Amino acid sequence: MNIEDWKSQIRRGTLEYCILLMIHQKPHYGYEILQKLDEYPIITAKESTIYPLLRRLLKEEYLTSSWQESAEGLPPRKYYAITPKGEMYLDAMSCEWNHLLHAISDLKGE
Repeated sequence: MNIEDWKSQIRRGTLEYCILLMIHQKPHYGYEILQKLDEYPIITAKESTIYPLLRRLLKEEYLTSSWQESAEGLPPRKYYAITPKGEMYLDAMSCEWNHLLHAISDLKGE
């Protein structure tokens, strides 16, 4: 049994939810999302995972994006914000997440 494989499956299954939770709080740019995820080893991800996911969420109209100028001559940053459709999707995901947590607690006998 390889615990790393299991952790990878958890990461894949929850990354979209985690990103939407972050963006729900305030708009974020891509690198900022990567840095925040890096704070939690179980959900850390690479650019090659995050940016395609962000593009898909944009395409599905769960997110919008806008370019904003950076301070001190740095290149502009692309910020992502959640849409009303994205809010509804996040609410549905949160409901399912709560059902999952409840089921796991029951199975653990808690």
